[in-house]
Amino acid sequence: MPASQPSNMDTLIPAPVFASPAPAEDFAVTAATAVHAVDAAAPVAEHLAELLRAGTGHPVRVLPGPAPDGAIALVLDVAAVPHPEGYRLRVTRRSVTLTAATPAGLFAGVQTLRQLLPAQAGAGWVVAGGEVHDQPRFAHRGAMLDVSRHFSTVAEVKRFIDQIARYKLNVLHLHLTDDQSWRIEIRSWPRLATYGGSTQVGGGPGGYYTQQEYRDLVAYAASRHVTVIPEIDVPGHTNAALASYPELNADGVAPPLFTARGNATGFSSLATDKEITYRFVDDVLREVAALTPGEYLHLGTDETHATPEEGRLAFIDRVLPMAARLGKSVIGWHEILRSPGLPVSTVPQYWGRESSDPLMAAAVARGNRVLLSPAHKVYLDMKYDLSTPIGYTWAGCIDVADIYDWDPAPTWTACPSRPCWASRVHCGRRRSRRTSTSSTWRSPGSRPSPR
Repeated sequence: MPASQPSNMDTLIPAPVFASPAPAEDFAVTAATAVHAVDAAAPVAEHLAELLRAGTGHPVRVLPGPAPDGAIALVLDVAAVPHPEGYRLRVTRRSVTLTAATPAGLFAGVQTLRQLLPAQAGAGWVVAGGEVHDQPRFAHRGAMLDVSRHFSTVAEVKRFIDQIARYKLNVLHLHLTDDQSWRIEIRSWPRLATYGGSTQVGGGPGGYYTQQEYRDLVAYAASRHVTVIPEIDVPGHTNAALASYPELNADGVAPPLFTARGNATGFSSLATDKEITYRFVDDVLREVAALTPGEYLHLGTDETHATPEEGRLAFIDRVLPMAARLGKSVIGWHEILRSPGLPVSTVPQYWGRESSDPLMAAAVARGNRVLLSPAHKVYLDMKYDLSTPIGYTWAGCIDVADIYDWDPAPTWTACPSRPCWASRVHCGRRRSRRTSTSSTWRSPGSRPSPR
């Protein structure tokens, strides 16, 4: 038996629905170990094999057909695991069997299996023996990355995707535009990226993603069962666009590029009474939607202090049907609820610090799903405590344990009677270098679980 000690099932993150350790059943990964899978399970099997090859140095193969003793089997069986993202993992001295209804469920189980391997190999590799049964409590579990204020390269975004996928998050909210920059190529408005994306907070070269690079990121995320939701922030948070195209400004004069640090927000606005503004937004959404196969586009719509209220209402009335014509539903920060008559497909995302909100409660009563990212619970760019040298305090000091232990369902009272929730662990989307969030909404009928 290898000398390495596998991880304990009691320390899995996130905590599974059920875990039963069996230390006497630890499974040894050797040079002869292979992963067996067929059909749709094969890509996940190859992912697992790649991880095992990199960690162990063994030539782990992916083979078809039933798994013999000494092998790892990935099995698709909807009767055994009816939840689309659930899985069952059984580890014995003779074999490892991972069963799920879908490849997404298998992928989640692989992330658990990774945690059951030793942190350091020592004399060999073993998987902790026992059984784990798990399924997500929420259907949408996301992380946000704010590349608009500080640019992240394609490689850095891929590494971020890898990290969130390890903890079974399944959405990447990519904040692509803001006052400080515009990070995605729009071919019908090329200066958005080449000029609007040329800098970042504090100055520096900035950068942007070509459409091919963005497609590559979307495909890479999909290979990790992560869906990309792009955010194009309008009509506020638009200084980079206004600097790139003066005709989008009310006075026709382009402001300088904005690179300031701190909490400066709400000072910019598209000219909501100009027809060119709506041609611009329609072009942008059309190109971004064509690159993004997911269901949602995030349109920001928050902190519109520089936009006259009449203009803001008119803007949302014009823009939401554009997304609908492209086959997309809209997510907006919770300020979008100030617009009456929103379709039930619109998803408001709450980033406030109150335990209830009447507009959110009314939206849920109408049938809207909601996404929660309360700043005082989940913004990861807040300081841990007042002695922490880096971070903000505007939403309070937030310890890691506070974020991990946060349960949106009982702690937010706006929607006490509905089974569909959206909860998100947001890491300082407003003012951080890079921000990640974990967003979730509950699937009706799902079993309780810490995630």
